[in-house]
Amino acid sequence: MKFGYTIIYVSSVEETLVFYKEAFGFNVKFLHESKDYGELETGETTLAFASHEMGSMNLDGQYSKTNINDKPFGIELAFVTEDVHAAFKKAIGAGAVSLKEPSEKPWGQVVAYVRAKDGLIVELCSPING
Repeated sequence: MKFGYTIIYVSSVEETLVFYKEAFGFNVKFLHESKDYGELETGETTLAFASHEMGSMNLDGQYSKTNINDKPFGIELAFVTEDVHAAFKKAIGAGAVSLKEPSEKPWGQVVAYVRAKDGLIVELCSPING
């Protein structure tokens, strides 16, 4: 068994892919012609997005849609970067919503939190040296 990929259901796959490129610098790996499914180039593990329509089809509507106006779900995406301050500024400039500005944790890691346009929490963090 190995972790293969994460799929996040969103209102617009195409708009979400554009946002993640502008906010976090990830290039589009794949966008299906239906525009109901797409993937980003994120390294070894794939980050993918699927439309709410596909989610309803796959799960018979038995999931909760993310919404930027509601409290975020108890899950986050974590993106590791050498410059959290610059990544945070770039994300906010692309339309992410600030949850917590960059700060240093007791173990030396710099961490910031934003909400993506689709409502998910994104952690921007420096590598853990240890």
